[in-house]
Amino acid sequence: MTPIRRDLLPDTATIDESGRLAIGGCDVIELAAEYGTPLFIYDEEHLRARCRQAAAGFPGGVAYATKAFLCGAMAQLAYEEGLDLDVATGGELQIALHAGVPADRLVFHGNNKSPAELKMALDAGVKRIVVDNFDEMDRLEAMSPDGPGAKVLVRVNPAVEAHTHEYLRTGVADSKFGFALEGGVAAAAVARARASVAMDFVGLHAHIGSQVYATSSFARTLEVLAAFARQSEADELSIGGGLGVAYVGDEQAPSISEWAATVREAAASLGITARITAEPGRSIVAGAAVTAYSVGVIKRIAGVRTYVAVDGGMSDNPRPVLYGSGYEAFLARRTDADRELPVRVVGKHCESGDVIVAEAMIPEDTLVGDVLVTPVTGAYGHSMGSNYNMVLRPPVVFAKHGAARLVVRRETYSDLLRRDLHG
Repeated sequence: MTPIRRDLLPDTATIDESGRLAIGGCDVIELAAEYGTPLFIYDEEHLRARCRQAAAGFPGGVAYATKAFLCGAMAQLAYEEGLDLDVATGGELQIALHAGVPADRLVFHGNNKSPAELKMALDAGVKRIVVDNFDEMDRLEAMSPDGPGAKVLVRVNPAVEAHTHEYLRTGVADSKFGFALEGGVAAAAVARARASVAMDFVGLHAHIGSQVYATSSFARTLEVLAAFARQSEADELSIGGGLGVAYVGDEQAPSISEWAATVREAAASLGITARITAEPGRSIVAGAAVTAYSVGVIKRIAGVRTYVAVDGGMSDNPRPVLYGSGYEAFLARRTDADRELPVRVVGKHCESGDVIVAEAMIPEDTLVGDVLVTPVTGAYGHSMGSNYNMVLRPPVVFAKHGAARLVVRRETYSDLLRRDLHG
């Protein structure tokens, strides 16, 4: 098999004469030696470039979807590049505020916001609350019976089926998210928001799913919502996020700029006058990072397969287990090498399903101790990580102009013990 596709690597990735990989001018093997493995390595210039593409593509406004990847440094970076931040829990809200992001640059999501979380959002003065159901309206009205109203977007379920994994579809009729457009449910929600002193209706929000490759799906969403947006007199219409990215060699995905152009053209052709906003997450951060692992075991089973076990696994990348997601793998010391050896890359957890790359191809001279790299791991790895088997969650570094800065330290055993009140 040929070497790793270069466009699956972060923007500033370089390969020297010996085949060693560098990101942001920092040698990946040296970073692995300094910070240990597993290690998330982000290309800071890549992150900033994607934020700028989003801001340019959606002049009506962009909120970075923090669920894809959030730490203080990422919150600051997105804010510095002119983006609002989309948060969906009290924890995400706290991280963003702690990072210095003003509350009026935050959009608060969630299908089951607790009273405590809504109070946090109201007390902080967030920019928008995306209302997801009538129970949430009850809570807002109980908290602010005399006003002033929080600025709200009503989340509409447009019943548009995006071609993606079942668990990633959010805009179909059978979904826990939003008010159904059919049957007048969304219209009733808008009417209630308009009539309530506890809510200041600003506009509509829709999200059809994640890892969506066809930009036509977003255009279709606008087609479905156009008449309702006019009827609702919405000043703002958020198309949400969900743009897909390429993870493996046979996948192609549109750029943020191409996605935005499709959405803008559709809105113009439909006569939508509401300000169009968006909430990209994966498309900003996924390709910006790689995960570096150390090879611990190479187990050859004659006539069956070869297993390569690394020092991470489903605790730092649960997507293969959850969605059957595919990834590539290669050696940091031989990035440009042909990959002739078929292997299954697995983690160290006590699960047969602890698989990182089910059908990987790597160089035949792979050795125990090698730094094995999986690209396009900037989204939903760190943010969905766990302590299963009481493993320590990995650190995160940002690399730029030959310097790396630690933005999330590795967990320690003391961290694990601190919350355990035994004895």
